[in-house]
Amino acid sequence: MFLASQPKQSQHAHNAAEYFHNHKYQPDMPHEIRKHLTLGQRAADVVTKFCGTWTFILSLFGFIFLWAAFNMYGWLRAWDPWPFILLNLILSCLAAVQAPIILMSQNREAERDRKRTDYDYRINRKSEREIAAIQKELAHIKYILHQIYYKK
Repeated sequence: MFLASQPKQSQHAHNAAEYFHNHKYQPDMPHEIRKHLTLGQRAADVVTKFCGTWTFILSLFGFIFLWAAFNMYGWLRAWDPWPFILLNLILSCLAAVQAPIILMSQNREAERDRKRTDYDYRINRKSEREIAAIQKELAHIKYILHQIYYKK
């Protein structure tokens, strides 16, 4: 009796099912962003990734120490005497080149974060619509069960 009295699937449920079938969740969206980077953008990401490591920091300290040691040892033939003007120039140029590269990489990371946030927002909105459709269907089922129960 119960199976025979079940109504057809409502139009709303059919539309919701069709919508969710056509708009599938894509969990790998942030990886798609990385596929379209230019060579310069990928190089900036590699430089930024390396410059933010202890390996880079320790290597830089080692380079500065060796520079100073070789200049102090070869005092008479030092290519960069005590105030180390050439070393200061090299380090200033390094900082001047690194800063924009790091900023470019950070800007791209911020853009990826914005896209991820927008993607998460769209997924949440889709989930809200799906939950609303399920609640509407559940209310409809409750109504039908109520009608069946009190028809007796």
